[in-house]
Amino acid sequence: MRPTPWPESSTPTHATRRDSHPMTRSLLHTLPLLLVILLSGCSRLLFYPEPGLPFTPERVGLAYRDVELTAADGTRLHAWWLPAKSGVAVRGTVLHLHGNGGNIASHLGGSWWLPEQGYQVLLLDYRGYGLSEGTPELPELYQDIEAAFAWLERAPDVRGKPLVLLGQSIGGALAVHYLAENPRRYRALEALVLDGVPASYRDVARHALSGAWLTWPLQVPLSWLVPDGDSAIRSIHRLEGVPLLVYHSAEDQVVPLSNGVRLYQAAPPPRAFQPTRGGHVQTFAEPAWREVMLHFLDDPKGFIDLQRLAELPNPESPQ
Repeated sequence: MRPTPWPESSTPTHATRRDSHPMTRSLLHTLPLLLVILLSGCSRLLFYPEPGLPFTPERVGLAYRDVELTAADGTRLHAWWLPAKSGVAVRGTVLHLHGNGGNIASHLGGSWWLPEQGYQVLLLDYRGYGLSEGTPELPELYQDIEAAFAWLERAPDVRGKPLVLLGQSIGGALAVHYLAENPRRYRALEALVLDGVPASYRDVARHALSGAWLTWPLQVPLSWLVPDGDSAIRSIHRLEGVPLLVYHSAEDQVVPLSNGVRLYQAAPPPRAFQPTRGGHVQTFAEPAWREVMLHFLDDPKGFIDLQRLAELPNPESPQ
């Protein structure tokens, strides 16, 4: 669930990110420590933050400003605000919740393209990531998402415009659970977009454990020690009324396609499923998938109806 930052000479339009699963590397090199963490049931196993920021959006030609938020427990958080491109009419606001590795700099590839299309973006670093204080663990991290919603609620540039949540990888899983527990925030959304989201933390841990000879024999007992109560599959059925678009790559080696299929099947309508190609959360490196999201945001409910007409039976796709 961790994309690598762009190379020094790259820009977002030419960004490529390698599949690199921090959980797998930890299992191979620090198995004794992993066993201690798992036996304690610690949610920190799910998060791999990187402190500091290697670059800012200015490096890739984006206007931005630093935003400081404060969680309910007093933890100071950092985010980037990307305004709509100058001269482009504002069409809405996107709250971007990124995956479990790196920080907002390494996940800018998920939303850099939106300001040019008239969407302003709040890209949040959870506690312990980038310039945010604290240590990432559950349930405290949900306070960070609440702080982002509270900031957007007060921001003059956001009022009266559609609000969309884009959750990539674990960011989408966190969003699903948070929104199910906070229906007022959910009802404020115009649409919800999930990209490469794990249906079950435990199942993804089992998948990672199965990829190494050292941990393959232990994949079942160890995976059962991973906290799973907040997994998206347990909450998504409660999200009714807001149009949902689920992206998932058939080539995702970190969070297999079956996760996206399960979430789509468990979600109440209106909903749409868009299978893609490429590595984990590399969706928006492909212009075609950016266009799909833009069409969806133009008319979320109308888009859903068209997608239903277009769906064809496929053993690897939801029915």
